[in-house]
Amino acid sequence: MDPQTQTRPSASRRSVLAFVAGLPITAATLSACGSSGPGSAESSGGGGTGASFWTLSGKPQEDIRQQAADEFNEAHSDTPIEVTLFQNDAYKQKVKTALGAGQAPTILWGWGGGGLKSWVDAGQVEDLTSFFDENGDLKDKIFPAAFGAATVDDTVYALPCETVTPIVLYWNKAVFDQVGVQPPQSWSDILDLVPAFNDKGIAPFSLGGQSRWTNMMWLEFLFDRIGGPEVFQAVFDGEKDAWSNPDAIKALTEMQKLIEMNGFVKGFASITADSNADQALLYTGKAAMMLHGAWTYGGMKNDGGDFVSGGNLGYMNFPAVEGGKGDPSNSVGNPAQYLSISSKASDEEKKAAMTFLAESQFTESIQQAWIDSGNIPVAQGSDALIGDGEDADWLKFQYDIASNANSFVQSWDQALPPAQAEVLLDNIAKLFQMSIGPEEFATNLNAVIGT
Repeated sequence: MDPQTQTRPSASRRSVLAFVAGLPITAATLSACGSSGPGSAESSGGGGTGASFWTLSGKPQEDIRQQAADEFNEAHSDTPIEVTLFQNDAYKQKVKTALGAGQAPTILWGWGGGGLKSWVDAGQVEDLTSFFDENGDLKDKIFPAAFGAATVDDTVYALPCETVTPIVLYWNKAVFDQVGVQPPQSWSDILDLVPAFNDKGIAPFSLGGQSRWTNMMWLEFLFDRIGGPEVFQAVFDGEKDAWSNPDAIKALTEMQKLIEMNGFVKGFASITADSNADQALLYTGKAAMMLHGAWTYGGMKNDGGDFVSGGNLGYMNFPAVEGGKGDPSNSVGNPAQYLSISSKASDEEKKAAMTFLAESQFTESIQQAWIDSGNIPVAQGSDALIGDGEDADWLKFQYDIASNANSFVQSWDQALPPAQAEVLLDNIAKLFQMSIGPEEFATNLNAVIGT
């Protein structure tokens, strides 16, 4: 799962852990460790009238982020934006320290969700209501579903930007032809396919279960398809006993039904997603299907021989659950990346930052750069820039999911605060190992709601 090459769609939901894994420390990263706060000449372009911007390193993303700043600075040389790059873990620690010391940059890059909520609760970032009121055209350009992870208590505190990465249901067309079955159109179809593949000695689904978050993707979709996005929203909002919602219990029950039917490859709990072993099971025909992030397309294209180029990879949004309340167009994953403005910055810095947010992220050149890197910008009409290359159908598919999603739920462990997220992942692993049932899962998670 390496998001560093052009053919591998990057900005994965795993960006919290693996965005820049394995990259050497750059000069920019080293210099960043000594950078000053928003009021300094060093961090705001030297004149104190620009703005500082901290974000992540890792190619091709860092080049596109720098390009956005460079293009903006050409037009606004009197209020330049100075970009400082950090590797992932260093960035998270540096931001935490800077916020605590009142030395945050003017512009903060983030993942939205729980991380953004912690900034809001601490009074560290600006309410952007008036910004979006003044920039209605910009708001209309962004996929509406991307605003969920930018919103806390019905107020928007971040600009959704960069790219969108949905979770996708993949299948191996050759394996389906071999067994003589069709791709699932419903949850019942999925359950019916399990014995058909098992009887042929083919795992119905590949799964890198040791990584835990891979299991979580299944629950994210089942919660949505059965109960709608409101079920997890209640958890995010901290409602008491939200995990005990009857639709949540049903989703957990259906999940264990699939596990009990041997729906996943044997030994899935010892397979890691970071090794790409789960992808290999799909493209070698040892597994028929896989639920995974759109970022895995590039890995299968690079490593799977002619699996992708030969037309053997199928993909679709997760199907409906019969009788469910969720809209089958809904998606889960990474709805966008997010830019916020420090509430501690000076008025001049805030003004420069807001101009940067308004003018830099959705120019045609920046959208084209994201598409050329194998990603879909979180922008209406960006599909017009896709062209007719070998990945055009795949990119258009991603665009259609993102642009048509009535709801795009952010990955749970990014949406929730770290303490809750760890308890969640631990209990998901236990649920998949069948060591706890739905009711115990709900009880364990209800105990940490709001922490």
